[in-house]
Amino acid sequence: MTDQPRLSLLDRSRTRAGEDDAAALRGTVARASRVEGLGYDRFWVAEHHGVPGVAGSAPAVLLAAVAGATTRIRIGSAGVMLPHHQPLVVAEQFTTLAAFAPGRVDLGLGRSPGFTAPVRRALRQVDRDFAADLAELRAYLDGTAEITLRPQPVAPVPMYVLATGRGLQVAAELGLPVVVGGPVLGVAGDPEPGLAALAGYRRDFRPSAQLAEPWVAISLDVLVADTDAEAADLLLPEAWAMALSRTTGEFPPLEPVAAVRAARRTARQQQYLDETAAAAVAGSPAHVEARLAELLERTGAAELVAAGSTYDRSALAASDAALARLLG
Repeated sequence: MTDQPRLSLLDRSRTRAGEDDAAALRGTVARASRVEGLGYDRFWVAEHHGVPGVAGSAPAVLLAAVAGATTRIRIGSAGVMLPHHQPLVVAEQFTTLAAFAPGRVDLGLGRSPGFTAPVRRALRQVDRDFAADLAELRAYLDGTAEITLRPQPVAPVPMYVLATGRGLQVAAELGLPVVVGGPVLGVAGDPEPGLAALAGYRRDFRPSAQLAEPWVAISLDVLVADTDAEAADLLLPEAWAMALSRTTGEFPPLEPVAAVRAARRTARQQQYLDETAAAAVAGSPAHVEARLAELLERTGAAELVAAGSTYDRSALAASDAALARLLG
């Protein structure tokens, strides 16, 4: 592949059956340290609340641990769910983080609701104006708000928008970079609506102090193994968790491949397994390289955010290393 994009990882701190949640967080920090040595450009963490299969609920806190275990790699949130927070508090958290890792911190922002109704109630979920919150947050970070931010940023903290649909339009209006995935990419379906949405973002983009031209990253599950069959096995634990979440309402910890294979499944669960597999890029190095080349060319993306996970940590480490060899 030529004109290589930036290469980054999104680690959701997925829990494993038989482990406590703390092990997932330690695994995230260890993974960040390891992929820094592999040459990855950026390491993202996410925000989830009350999800049995995800230990990452506090991105700023987790990123502080990641910052302490790394020296070069950029670190960021993908993302902080802005409707759950006051913009001033988010700005304070990330400028505090940037004080310990100057020039390495990125603030990705989304607006997904809580996973369940009780979580949404606990978060005091209300309808918020996402565009207004983004603008307010940017004003704190760039020093144009009526409140002087403390701590004062020692280096800029760039903002990114995790965008679908209306989010792309908001990002274009504010002149912000976007991270897109899922339906926007059209990996498992018709790519035309997503391409039209990206074209609209680029067409309507208004240059800002942070960004002169539109900028797009794509995010999807990517797993690499020696063969396509081995990579399909790596994808099974995550795909099974997704199938269970859609049929039982609970997103569970990752289970070993053998346990997933032995589990009884309904036709609907098998359908969801197949859909998750179709939406991922998993296979041998040659297969993954070809699929990613097509996706990157089609979307014009400047960065790949690989978000794959699996039960076997050593197999995941091998996948990360193989991907670095392809795109590093």
